[in-house]
Amino acid sequence: MHDSPHTVGDVMTRTPVAVGPDAPFKDVVTLMDRWKVSALPVLEGAGRVIGVVSEADLARAGGMTAGELMNAPAVTVHPDATVAEAARVMARRGVKRLPVVDDLGVLKGIVSRADLLKVFLRADEELTEEVRREVVDRLFPLSADHIRVDVTEGIVTLTGWIDSPAPAPVAERLARAVEGVVDVRCHLCPVAAREDPR
Repeated sequence: MHDSPHTVGDVMTRTPVAVGPDAPFKDVVTLMDRWKVSALPVLEGAGRVIGVVSEADLARAGGMTAGELMNAPAVTVHPDATVAEAARVMARRGVKRLPVVDDLGVLKGIVSRADLLKVFLRADEELTEEVRREVVDRLFPLSADHIRVDVTEGIVTLTGWIDSPAPAPVAERLARAVEGVVDVRCHLCPVAAREDPR
């Protein structure tokens, strides 16, 4: 069982294809085609990322080697960054993949947009277990047995009776924050609502 939040290290490709700065234009094109990737990290020395060469860079053909074509410095991410942080970097910088580097800038992997979406492929059973443990058991330790958690296609439904209406919005917010949850439907009602008003 994996606790949130997922990190880049959880979803990255650990054996990325990369090139050196002296790699010829044709070799870069060949590698991209063979591995079906849209960009390659450019490495020097002991594997330190110094730039990234993308399909767009090749289309502009402003050079004959990876070092001449690449964008530098490379936009990178650390393996300990959360999936959400990596997604924000990609959106802000307009890139589809990020080299994953350690504190010395050495390549450890690569993460793509598709990798970041993997968290939404978590099984409903796994999500049910995490929502029950991280939300219901923590917020409602005394009435957890009266609360039902159902997950279908990533949509969480919370049903049951609670002592006070105050924690219901908190439960909904916390359930929504569980990685892989698509939506939350909260049907938690205070016990007082069960009582006959007559």
